Amino acid sequence: MADVHLEHIDKSFGPAQVLTDISLDIADQEFVVLVGPSGCGKSTLLRLVAGLDSVSSGDIRFGATSVKDLSPGERNVAMVFQNYALYPHLTVAANIGFGLRRMRMTRQQKRAAVLDVARLLEIEELLSRRPAALSGGQRQRVAMGRAIIREPAVFLFDEPLSNLDARLRMQMRSEIRALHRKRPTTTLYVTHDQTEAMTMGDRVVVLNKGRIEQIGTPSEIYNQPRSCFVAGFIGMPPMNMIPIRRSEDALWIGAYRLPLSDAQQRALAGYSNRDLILGLRPEHLRLRPTSGGVPAVVDHIEPTGSETLVYVHHDAQRLCLRAAPDVAPQPGAQVHLDFTLERAVIFDPETELALPQAAAHAA
Repeated sequence: MADVHLEHIDKSFGPAQVLTDISLDIADQEFVVLVGPSGCGKSTLLRLVAGLDSVSSGDIRFGATSVKDLSPGERNVAMVFQNYALYPHLTVAANIGFGLRRMRMTRQQKRAAVLDVARLLEIEELLSRRPAALSGGQRQRVAMGRAIIREPAVFLFDEPLSNLDARLRMQMRSEIRALHRKRPTTTLYVTHDQTEAMTMGDRVVVLNKGRIEQIGTPSEIYNQPRSCFVAGFIGMPPMNMIPIRRSEDALWIGAYRLPLSDAQQRALAGYSNRDLILGLRPEHLRLRPTSGGVPAVVDHIEPTGSETLVYVHHDAQRLCLRAAPDVAPQPGAQVHLDFTLERAVIFDPETELALPQAAAHAA
């Protein structure tokens, strides 16, 4: 077991700066997810922790020990790859036990260790098969078994579910988290899938263009995004980003006035008569049964079974809101909207960062 500390990590490949000033502390037994768009540097960061690439500057520590100059084998990490990386000519048992070949164990001890891991992953009946005879989910379990059997200090997962279909991904998410509860090892998990990040991580690290945008629990990342990027990347559909004008006691969306409570006015003190961005999740917009709210026109709807996503526009501003499953306004219908301002996050359009007072109030 180990706590992991990344201290001011930079990584360049020639003139290309891939990671810039990455600092992150991961507690012993914590499950941390790195998420971001393709090319943001998340897999590169995982490879630095594994020792497959070297840092350009900064330090990586496991506990109090710097590991940045140690080989992958000396770091005692186990990595599960996107493509499983199984040996096709070996059985499942031989693939799982491959990491034990250099350990001083009897053949009986190795067999017992392989069987113990197979039982943990519920693949005992597959031990005599070869990878070609396995499904994608079964291959992923074998890859995890090969990592688990080494009892590493740190688990590293590099987009392990991206080759699976949607239903199997959902199942494997639950299985990986259940496995972590049974064997709580420090885990760093890379994905581009925000659903994986939000459902699996104790904490989530959002990366963009080689920098950390935000670190927090899934709830903090979703409800209190610190930048327009995080607000737009996390959440499906993403947060509505609405240009507004702040007056002394209200927010204005074009010609429509949204009154502020005394607490909201205090939260936005110092931002009077400024253009801002109002961030609201789709569940914080509501259709009014009568007129009186902000008028809008329905563009289209997306029934999902459990809810209906309603897409509307107000002037040129497109918005999305969540409605009950039996709500089905027709495209072109005139509707009126209520905004739940106490759940809003306000952003500065110049810096694209959340205003600290407004973000604190939204929390």
